[in-house]
Amino acid sequence: MLLVRRRAPVGSFFEDGDRAAGVFGVLATRFAVLIGFVVFLAFTSYDSARTGAETEALVVAQQLETAQFLPQDVSETITEELVCYARSVAGVQWAEMRAGTLGEQVNPWASEMFRTMRTTEPVTATEQSAYDRWMDQTSTREEARRDRIHGAIGVIPAPLWLVLIFTTFAIFVFMLFFADSGERRIVQAVLMGSVISVITAMLLLLNALDNPFRDGIGTLRPVAMQRTLKIIDQELVVADVHITAPCDADGNKQ
Repeated sequence: MLLVRRRAPVGSFFEDGDRAAGVFGVLATRFAVLIGFVVFLAFTSYDSARTGAETEALVVAQQLETAQFLPQDVSETITEELVCYARSVAGVQWAEMRAGTLGEQVNPWASEMFRTMRTTEPVTATEQSAYDRWMDQTSTREEARRDRIHGAIGVIPAPLWLVLIFTTFAIFVFMLFFADSGERRIVQAVLMGSVISVITAMLLLLNALDNPFRDGIGTLRPVAMQRTLKIIDQELVVADVHITAPCDADGNKQ
């Protein structure tokens, strides 16, 4: 704007300022409506990922309690695998989501728990009830995991990003024609800077909501699962259960 105003006539390039302001109002309104809907879409995905992570952590804690009522020959094994599952979610898998490399990978400890449960043969009524409860909780946990990882891939398609960027560029070019050599530099700088800074802030917000696991302000962190791991340690002490998890602190197999 400061460069263009050097050759701009007094009163801007527009002979009819009211008409130019009306056109700019149309551009700004269309952009505001579009980005409003897109922000709503991105926030919905963001909130779904956050809720999924919290639900998954809650179900893991509940499954730990359920596991203590399963047959003795699988109770300890399934408890160890469940602890490793929680460590994996808060550790290596969360890092992969942040890096965008998780893809369609399943949690390996979920597969281990499935194999263990296949060998389970409940006998008593308590064991049968715990078995049924475990299966229901597994379905809930898998649905929560799906919601969590869905937010890692982003929901805004590339064509929509192109439209937003094109509209931003069009507004930027249109604003340059408001350059006025008769205005003070500070006024021209504020005129351009206020519009572009607001648009830039909206695009940055949109990018943050569309990538909830990236590094930076507002990123989603495995707080819920880390809290569940602490609760699990306390519950194991209360239940007088001693396990040796076959994984490290990040959930990698040992």
